Amino acid sequence: MKFKFRATIVKVGVNPCVDVPHRITKKMIPLRGYIPVKGNINRHSFIQTLCPVKNAPYRLYVNGPMLKGSSTKPGDRVLFEVEQDFLTPTVPQPMVAEFRKELITHNLLPAYEKLIPSRKKEILRYLNNLKSPEALERNIQKIIQHLQDKSIALLWRRQ
Repeated sequence: MKFKFRATIVKVGVNPCVDVPHRITKKMIPLRGYIPVKGNINRHSFIQTLCPVKNAPYRLYVNGPMLKGSSTKPGDRVLFEVEQDFLTPTVPQPMVAEFRKELITHNLLPAYEKLIPSRKKEILRYLNNLKSPEALERNIQKIIQHLQDKSIALLWRRQ
């Protein structure tokens, strides 16, 4: 079932997003708390996940490609069309060989494995989407540095 709503894109921290009306999300089935959706923003199609927010409506984060494709920006009031996506598989990202090598070299594989699943997924997705070998190496080194810094690593780990 497709649902339409209008919302103003706001920034929460640095992330553009909109709150999805409860009248829509109450008709959807959360999967581990999240709701996978597909839809359109100003007729630009997207696949995204609605994120739960404590004591608030589900939130739809409007990423860069969504903003660019729909020619919108934070502050714009936009027409959204969403429907629950039961078919798009979530494909696990492979670990980049260079990243695994650096984790082993610095004895940080156990620290990486203790990260919460969503953090690991985001790291792998980010590394797999880098275009140049230089960018990959630079970002691997940043992640290694963060894992070595115990104060930051503690924020990323499961309690």
